[in-house]
Amino acid sequence: MSDIIGSPLLEVRDLRVSFGRRGSRRSRQVVAVDGVSLTVGHEETVGLVGESGSGKTTVARTVVGLVRPDSGSVLLDGQRLGPAGRRPAALQRAVQMVFQDPRSSLNPRMTVAAMMNEVWRTHPSSAPAGDRTAELHRLLDDVGLDSSVAERRAGELSGGQCQRVSIARALAVRPQLLVCDEAVSALDVSVQAQVLRLLVDLRQRHRLSMLFISHDLGVVHQIADRIAVMRGGVLVEEGPAGDVLGSPRHDYTRSLLDAALELNTGEGIDA
Repeated sequence: MSDIIGSPLLEVRDLRVSFGRRGSRRSRQVVAVDGVSLTVGHEETVGLVGESGSGKTTVARTVVGLVRPDSGSVLLDGQRLGPAGRRPAALQRAVQMVFQDPRSSLNPRMTVAAMMNEVWRTHPSSAPAGDRTAELHRLLDDVGLDSSVAERRAGELSGGQCQRVSIARALAVRPQLLVCDEAVSALDVSVQAQVLRLLVDLRQRHRLSMLFISHDLGVVHQIADRIAVMRGGVLVEEGPAGDVLGSPRHDYTRSLLDAALELNTGEGIDA
């Protein structure tokens, strides 16, 4: 894991997000995120952990611009990040998301090549000059897929292959920050380990930062430099991964540790 120096890449400042409760005659707001502040350094991975409903996915979606906050701010290298549709092209490319369900995030009827060309049409400044086939094959190789996958439809691929394609699609625009929202939770345990090793390797080779969202400390400890723990829309604990896992201060963090089977705080995944 890298040593983080200098100003952070991502800054989330006093974020507050609420949603209207459906089916109620009177307007009622449910607070999903309540005053959350966190940072992600250059080439750092921060694990954001909590149970379902803790607000961690809402934080992730706000960072990528899919959710508009009530108050607070999200900055990338000091530049404020607004809603996804209003971000300058460079900032839109800089923050990419890998979703939980790899199958639902890809069009099952499109070939991998067609999906990648669609990305490059949307972000032409990221498109390779000349023949795009070689760059597509390089991206597939980068995520551990054979070049023949380019001509296959997403609906023909396994869950693990789909998630690797999703990661390749994100890398195609040369992002600075990957936001991974439960990116391995829908995969078999053996495939989870492969994708986690892939993410560790890609972070180093592409000098990426990552915000890694998960409900499982047993997964997060394998990839994160720092861990932030959410409960009920607030951060209850944050610190270096070794400290949070080795000497948790909050009862809720201890309960998450108890739920993580065979957690080894002394070992991670070696790239």
